[in-house]
Amino acid sequence: MQVLPAIDLERGRSRVVFWPGAATGDGVPTDRPERIAEHFVRLGAPVIHLVDFDGARRGAPGNLEAIGSIAARVATPIQVAGGLESPDAIRLAFAAGATRIVLGMSTVEDPGLVRECVAVAGDWLAVGIDPRPERFAAFPWKRGVPTLRGVLDELQACGVNRFVLSHSGAGAELEQLALLTRTLDADLLVAGGVRDLDGIRRVRDAGVTGIILGEALLSGAIDYPAATEAAA
Repeated sequence: MQVLPAIDLERGRSRVVFWPGAATGDGVPTDRPERIAEHFVRLGAPVIHLVDFDGARRGAPGNLEAIGSIAARVATPIQVAGGLESPDAIRLAFAAGATRIVLGMSTVEDPGLVRECVAVAGDWLAVGIDPRPERFAAFPWKRGVPTLRGVLDELQACGVNRFVLSHSGAGAELEQLALLTRTLDADLLVAGGVRDLDGIRRVRDAGVTGIILGEALLSGAIDYPAATEAAA
């Protein structure tokens, strides 16, 4: 299972200040996303996941300059989420340096739009979904609350073969993940809900393709080399 470091972008900076040497008092704290990305790439990160908080709030990319700065400093693929809700937004993200993009959940009930986005991004596209029961039920569905599997099947019919699923760490969600990995022919990435190495192992055992870790890594709660070892 891959471990993808995540950086939350706001006004061009990381929302979480990263101090790589916090445990020993070495190094210098930074909120510069390109420096944070470089740190994790040196440790072997296969992909850097970026969340554009400004873009998510306004429904359009809001940190393209920061994405470009990161892309100029690392050769590792960059996956961007937040504010990507149209083919034009995807093109802007790619032009800035993104290599993979994550469509927001707001697009899932518009198959025509999803197909247009797939036509632009192809296999480099994922769709982000929050399947946590209370969040999934609270989403403003236009047709009544569907099943998660029904939504994933419809998106696959549109050409989507990668999904980023929010996660709280609950046992029932792990069971659901394990069922999906056994029955769905797609890449499943999990975001959130993990605070320690045992949590990483539980997600690994569910069979997902990768786990996205943000604050847990940047705060020092989880060490990246230890995380990759737990995910192996």
